[in-house]
Parts: sequence; C-alpha cells; structure tokens
Amino acid sequence: MTRKPLIGIVLDNVDDSTASNKYVTAMTYSKRVTEAGGLPVHLPQEIALVDDYAQRCDGFIFTGGNDPDTRPFGEDLHPKARVIAPERQAFEIALLDVLAKQYSAKPVLGVCLGMQMMALHAGGKLEQYLPDVMDQPELHQADSLHSIDVVASCKWLEQMLCDEPMVCSYHRQAVKDAGTMRVVAKSPDGLIEAIDDPSRTFYLGTQWHPERVAISLKFWQAFVDACLPTAPKP
Repeated sequence: MTRKPLIGIVLDNVDDSTASNKYVTAMTYSKRVTEAGGLPVHLPQEIALVDDYAQRCDGFIFTGGNDPDTRPFGEDLHPKARVIAPERQAFEIALLDVLAKQYSAKPVLGVCLGMQMMALHAGGKLEQYLPDVMDQPELHQADSLHSIDVVASCKWLEQMLCDEPMVCSYHRQAVKDAGTMRVVAKSPDGLIEAIDDPSRTFYLGTQWHPERVAISLKFWQAFVDACLPTAPKP
C-alpha cells in the first residue's frame, strides 16, 4: 500500500498580547488535503529546520495571509500595507530557498499570499494596494466568485480546473510582475491569477483561495497526486 503523501503547510502568526504569540491557519487547508488523500502537517517557523522539512515532506502549501514586507525586495512599503510577522516572512523565504536549490522536484502550491511570496522570491513585484490601480477592486475581495482565463498551457492547472472555472478571491494585493515565473491565468479585468515555473515538477501559485470552495476537490486531488511518493525524491 502506497503511503499517503506528507504535505507541509506553513502557518500564520497571531500576537495575542499575552505570554506568547500563536500559530494559526485556516482549517480548510488540512481538510482539503485530507479529502484528497494526503497527510497534512503544520510547519512551525523554525529556520534551522527548513532542510529537514524539505527533505521529509512530499509537498508544500504556502498559505494565505496579510501582506509581505516588500522592502527586502527593493520596493518601498505601501502606507496601507498590513505586514505579516517578520518571523513568518524570513521562514518562508528560507524554505523557498532550500526547495529551489536542493529539492526542486518537490511539489509546491502557493495560495494568495503564498503566490505573492513565490513571485517575490523569483524576482517579481507586487501591486501593493488594488484600490490604487483598479476601478472595482471589490470584485477580488470578500470571497467574491469570478471567472478566470487560462492564458498559457499549464498541465497541472488544466487538470485542476473544470471547463468553466469560477474561483473565490479575497486579497488587497496582487502580483504585478512574476519575475522568472510564468503567468498562466488572469481574471477578465487583467489581474494575474496564477503563475508557475514549468521547469519544475510542480510549482504553482494561485491568487484565489481553492481551499475555501468545497467543490474544488478536483484541484486538491491533482496536487496531492503530484506529491505521491512513487519515486525517490532528490
């Protein structure tokens, strides 16, 4: 019997102003992985352990959250940015680094903030506040459902989406430049909705939240199947 693939899920931080901070994440990430046959595991933000995480997990999910700090990537921070904890950003960049350099065959899925972190790591840039650049930013907020257009052939995205995909969005920032990654889907109003790196086994970011829509099992099944430990990992 093939063992279930171990899927590492990154966490967010909450400062509860008491004795210590807390890790949090939406339960839907682990629920979707479980429904698709994977074994979810949460990854505490211990930079010293990123190589162990990269070696032992079969795949990774970089989850949603607030806004990246763009200053380490050469861009001023928007005054309305709600920056994630520096511990989270440093951990995720370290994990993306080790995956790119030593474990590039491990599947990686980035969701919302996760996709933005992938783009920044690849040398890209962000639109830091959608109301500055869009007439109707609300179309991408409050879990709004909207269509997307696949603009480049991406075998994984094609397996994950239905014929007329409707996606669920909740974000104030977006990818403006995907860097060395490739834009593979956009919304009808031109916002970048998915990016990938076709040189890697599975390296995909989505601006939308597939974990929030229960009917998206096909999406999660394709990702978990890509993580099946059927061959030795590098």
